[in-house]
Amino acid sequence: MTDRATARAAKRTLADRFAADPGVAAVGLARQDADYVVRVDLTEAGAGSRVPPDVDGVRVVTHVIGPVRPL
Repeated sequence: MTDRATARAAKRTLADRFAADPGVAAVGLARQDADYVVRVDLTEAGAGSRVPPDVDGVRVVTHVIGPVRPL
């Protein structure tokens, strides 16, 4: 079971790694079943190949949300 503190540390690692990646819109936390996971929102499906399946033992899930546009 992954607790929130462990997931937050993994989130920071990924957020730093993908800060300048135009294919990554956001990095956050999500709940899946009883665990926390790191959720990576992508602007394009191809960016998913650069995202690891886990970071420091925390599962990483990706979601393609498409391009982000200002309102």
